[in-house]
Amino acid sequence: MQFALPTADLFIPDGKTPAEALARVTHLGVGAHQDDLEFMAFHGIDACYHSEADWFAGVTCTDGSGSARTGAYGRFSDEEMMAVRRAEQRQAAIVGRYAAMIQLDYPSKVSRDPADSRLKDDLKAILAASQPRVVYTHNPADKHDTHIAVVVAVLQAIRELPREQRPQAVHGCEVWRNLDWMPDAEKIVHDVSGHENLAAALNGIFDSQIAGGKRYDLAVMGRRRANATFFESHGVDQSDALAFAMDLTPLVLDDSLDVVGYVTGFIDRFKADVAEKLRKRLNL
Repeated sequence: MQFALPTADLFIPDGKTPAEALARVTHLGVGAHQDDLEFMAFHGIDACYHSEADWFAGVTCTDGSGSARTGAYGRFSDEEMMAVRRAEQRQAAIVGRYAAMIQLDYPSKVSRDPADSRLKDDLKAILAASQPRVVYTHNPADKHDTHIAVVVAVLQAIRELPREQRPQAVHGCEVWRNLDWMPDAEKIVHDVSGHENLAAALNGIFDSQIAGGKRYDLAVMGRRRANATFFESHGVDQSDALAFAMDLTPLVLDDSLDVVGYVTGFIDRFKADVAEKLRKRLNL
């Protein structure tokens, strides 16, 4: 498989050919940065980990340049840090038993350029080759500009595929903004309890990001625990770890749907729910 950038990396942990590796994929995660997949798409990783029929593959879109370099990594050049992050992502693919791990190596600035179609075209080629049932990517209400660029590219790529090649489900997941504000009936709820050891192992691989003082590993696990506890106010916890996602499937089933209108519709319904509860208590 040829990608736009010659520095893109296709890593297959068990040594299958690219065609064999991608053809078996059932769950595909597409993230902006190294470690995004493990933080947001653990539901798919876990679902495939012990399965003989289902396989998870990951795509990381950016090159890791501009990463914070503190502590033990303070002496690293930007190029050295990029190499570390790429190696960490490969290691996660080994630990998580991924079918394939693709790192497209785009500078973040390029991935955010709406006039540059290369990221979208690469994603389209990957989706066509793998034809996963489920795609996990960023949610369109995330606050990170590069995350937004990636989910937009994913949606554009899928919409260019023939109907029969499109995934059955697309989940927009939590990273730089959680989704507990969404109405419960509209959340996709990922029960990721019962495999905390695997989650911790995957999160902990990204030492280059954690060692400098950003405890993403603890924060992600804490968010999942908090989601489980605060999801239901009138019942005992049914899970000890939940992750939430926004259902983006309608956007790839109906090309006429406006992405902005679809996403802001969730916000409008949240606003209406808050207003209704307040007016009821204020007897308005």
